[in-house]
Amino acid sequence: MPDSLYRIESLWKRFPNGTEALRDINLELYEGQCTLIAGSNGSGKTLLMKTLVGLVEPSAGRVLYRGKPLMEVLSQVRQSVGLVFQDADAQIIGETVADDVAFGPKNLGVRGKALEIQVDEILQRLDLSSKKHMPPRRLSGGEKRRLAVAGILAMGCDTVIMDEPFANLDYHGVVQVLELIDQLKRGKKTVIVLTHELEKVLGLADRLVILHDGAIWDDGEAQEVLDRLKPEYGIRDPRHHYKTVEDCTWLGK
Repeated sequence: MPDSLYRIESLWKRFPNGTEALRDINLELYEGQCTLIAGSNGSGKTLLMKTLVGLVEPSAGRVLYRGKPLMEVLSQVRQSVGLVFQDADAQIIGETVADDVAFGPKNLGVRGKALEIQVDEILQRLDLSSKKHMPPRRLSGGEKRRLAVAGILAMGCDTVIMDEPFANLDYHGVVQVLELIDQLKRGKKTVIVLTHELEKVLGLADRLVILHDGAIWDDGEAQEVLDRLKPEYGIRDPRHHYKTVEDCTWLGK
């Protein structure tokens, strides 16, 4: 069994109006795995993602990171765990692609030739070298998500969390993001993907978690979880269009 990265225990999030957005979440996430957390819109995926990095504090329960309470190691978490938001534009701030990738390392004290080498290596790894001096606004949707991940990797993060990474992308953009997820997996990174579009990415996942109405309803190997899928979860079983779980990916189609 891989080492535990996150352990979530009896987590609740209640808003002042009484709405329970997350309800009794118990979940363990492991290093080096690609985990899909699937749920329809409004299921609590984004809120859970923000909780994992301390952007949202739970109303009850706790989150452990590498065995320690999250809030006690928050600075470590924010240097090790990177988020890719559904709207990648919201986290791109550089005037050029290179400037954006350099932002994080600069804040960590990297300067001069070392910074230039680091930026160039990351851009090459994510196939963005030809866009180095381009304004990010001119990138395609898939390229913007790759740029967001480039900034995360430049800071040395070993965990990447993606929130609805295929939203508003055309076929080519989806394939670009899938290639990136595959690359991260091969690089032994921990990848957590929050999505309802299982047919595009399930074939790359080590594990499938179902989040519905703020609660975990199922968790395990994709084949077994899909066999127990219920209509009220608001998630389509992609096997209606593919022969096996392994075929459920647009990568290489």
